[in-house]
Amino acid sequence: MNIKQCVHDNVDEIADLHQYFHMYPELSTEEFRTMEYIQKKLKEYNIPSVHIENGGILGIIDSGKPGKTLLLRADIDALPITESDINISKQKKYISQNKGIMHACGHDGHTAMLLVEGKILQENHNEWEGKVVLMFEEGEENGSRYLLQFFAYFEKHAIHIDGCYGTHVRWDIPSGKISIITGPAMAGVFAFDITLMGIGGHGSRPDLAVNPIDCFAAIYNGINTIRMRNISPQHCLTVSIGKLKGGDRINVISDMLEFGGTVRYFNENDGQQFKENLERILENECSNFGCRYIVNKKSLNYVLRNNEDCARIACNAIAKDLGEDVLYAGQPWMASESMALTLRVYPGVFSFTGIANAEIGSGANHHTAAFDIDDAGLATGVAAAIAYSLAFLAYTQPISFTAQSIE
Repeated sequence: MNIKQCVHDNVDEIADLHQYFHMYPELSTEEFRTMEYIQKKLKEYNIPSVHIENGGILGIIDSGKPGKTLLLRADIDALPITESDINISKQKKYISQNKGIMHACGHDGHTAMLLVEGKILQENHNEWEGKVVLMFEEGEENGSRYLLQFFAYFEKHAIHIDGCYGTHVRWDIPSGKISIITGPAMAGVFAFDITLMGIGGHGSRPDLAVNPIDCFAAIYNGINTIRMRNISPQHCLTVSIGKLKGGDRINVISDMLEFGGTVRYFNENDGQQFKENLERILENECSNFGCRYIVNKKSLNYVLRNNEDCARIACNAIAKDLGEDVLYAGQPWMASESMALTLRVYPGVFSFTGIANAEIGSGANHHTAAFDIDDAGLATGVAAAIAYSLAFLAYTQPISFTAQSIE
């Protein structure tokens, strides 16, 4: 298969799909129109599909010849962000038509890439052996729990997955480049959302109230010391408070405060250590200040680790089919991904697809209103995925991998 030519013949399809998904974004677990359109396109490509309740869409391509089964994955949900019509430096070609909702992370590009990858593999199914499963995952921004529905479906229908591949567009990698990182590639995350409860009162008599803001100040100071006191200086860990709500009048002591944030790390033990220390700080400071607390959310998610053998297959395939100059020496990313769960179950690789292009103004950070994608970068991402697919399905050597538990 001439991968470059196949992708070149589909650049308009990639761009059209990206535009459609970008203009009509939907929030996590509300991707009804998105999934309907995905199934419409799969039918157009002669790829049978099934809707997995609380999971997403599966498409299955069968070459008609025995062989391995490779899972290709994309996420499909958007974010509650109002989009700017300007990127870093230019007017955007189009923006979201759903007010207050935006594909600010690139999942629209992921969905477009996976559809075209399926289209090309289906059209050329006589040139490879085995099966390819296309997994369109809903609700990724809400965590990884929706993946469990896919895993249950595979088990129920005796679908054995031999390996997996996915990609994430990345704002800081040039368009036309692909980065493959061996080992930890994206951070694990500990997320927390907590309510502190005190006793409200008049601002003139703080002695007659229990101010949860005072309690939070002590908790916040304690959180910022965990990194120094409990985590090795050789390890990478970040913590940020992104939510803080407490009081709305300057002369009224509020009886309640809500705060939340995330911790990112590349060592699961560090995440567990942080979690345990936060729990201890909450207990101690609430006792000191006379407050109570409720944990609204507390979740600990895995580090995304690429399999060493699969990363090598990917690098060799991309260098062979696209050219060594396409490979880019990227750095691990402190963002987190539900794909980490899939990579604990199946051997695979999660690449980074470059989308930064100063000429068109793309390169704003993810989760910002100025975020934009260079479609040429998506075309390179499609070519890389197909190169990996063909190489993996033809690979006959054993892959060193032990499945890990998912909790």
